[in-house]
Amino acid sequence: MSETKPISAIRQKRSKGWIAFGAILLVAGTAATQSYRLRNADSAANLPMAPARKGDFSVIVRSRGELWARRSVQIVAPLNVPDLRIVWAAPPSSPVKAGDVVIRFDRSSAQQQLQEKEAALRQAQATLDQEIAQARITAEQDKLDLANSRYQVEKAKLEASKKEIVSALQGEENKIDLALAEKDLDVKEAAMNLHAASDAAKTASLARLRDHAQADVDLTNKRLSRMEVAAPLNGLIIYLPNYSQGWMNAKPFKVGDQVWPGASVAEIPDLSTLEMEGKIEEIDRGQIKIGNDSRVRIDSLPELTLPAKLSALSPLTEQTFEWPPTSSFRGYSQIVKPDPRLRPGMNGSMDIEIDRIPSAISVPAKALFTRNAKPVVFVAGKSGYHPVEVQILARNPDEIAIKGIEPGVMVALTDPEKKDRKQ
Repeated sequence: MSETKPISAIRQKRSKGWIAFGAILLVAGTAATQSYRLRNADSAANLPMAPARKGDFSVIVRSRGELWARRSVQIVAPLNVPDLRIVWAAPPSSPVKAGDVVIRFDRSSAQQQLQEKEAALRQAQATLDQEIAQARITAEQDKLDLANSRYQVEKAKLEASKKEIVSALQGEENKIDLALAEKDLDVKEAAMNLHAASDAAKTASLARLRDHAQADVDLTNKRLSRMEVAAPLNGLIIYLPNYSQGWMNAKPFKVGDQVWPGASVAEIPDLSTLEMEGKIEEIDRGQIKIGNDSRVRIDSLPELTLPAKLSALSPLTEQTFEWPPTSSFRGYSQIVKPDPRLRPGMNGSMDIEIDRIPSAISVPAKALFTRNAKPVVFVAGKSGYHPVEVQILARNPDEIAIKGIEPGVMVALTDPEKKDRKQ
């Protein structure tokens, strides 16, 4: 009896130990389960999500490029105008209206030339007027002398007619006087013709000098009128590079710059003709055609989405000098209603629509993953995310049209399994 009591006590202690160990395992398992559920709930709460959307899905070709104006008018410095220097100019990239003065050149040199030309014109006109007056005096004097000579001729004829009633000697003298008077009349007529021709030549020469001086004045006035250049159309003014200091030091024209005649100083693009010019990859060229709808987005104005139409395609490819070399085409999308904030040279993109799938389910491109070589999306549930196999209908750079889930379902934009492994 004394030996059985210790054995039963030992057995009782062992059973109590196993019961305690089982309780500890049960508590640890419950804690692990709760921890896993909390981790999944925390993962579901922290993962970025997006809803599956139902609607028309546009299959697009995306192209990067920049804005340019199909119609643009250059402002050219006036020809045959020396010493051109800009003294005032409209602010760069400022909006202007047709008829507004945008550039003024220095007028001082031309005004001084005009004063000199006008003085020369007045001198030439005075000399011409003096010559005309002198020619009139000479012509009147010649007329008077010619009239006197004719009178002497008539008088000599009268005396010569008296030869029958005067002596023979007197008759011969009268004949000689008549011959002399007629000779003097011929001389006077010749002198009169000579004076008239000479005066006409002098008058014509002085008139030409006067006309030349008048032409110089008109030319200088015309140059002065060109010292102010007006905008030919509505738009904004963009100043072109000034290459007078070389290609490496070229900067846009500004106030104080000397300008050579005929130089292109600025240009005004017509903002109503803005287009997005982009590069289209050779593999996408066969899918698009002129007239396709497109959407234009500007990097500096991300809130804008501008409807446009593909208006032109380059017929030839352009080669790049990068490695590996690539070929691309130029495409132009004309913006239907340009925003007043748009400017030529802005970078952006254009999405050219090549197809449209009606009533399609679409998700962001980040929501598509691959499991066992099949496309899946991770759908949010009560216990976390679970993969759902889907069928891809079309792809875009930002979104994908799929089949296999209902619209409105929340899908993960990152891989939950990778997130769990990281934790």
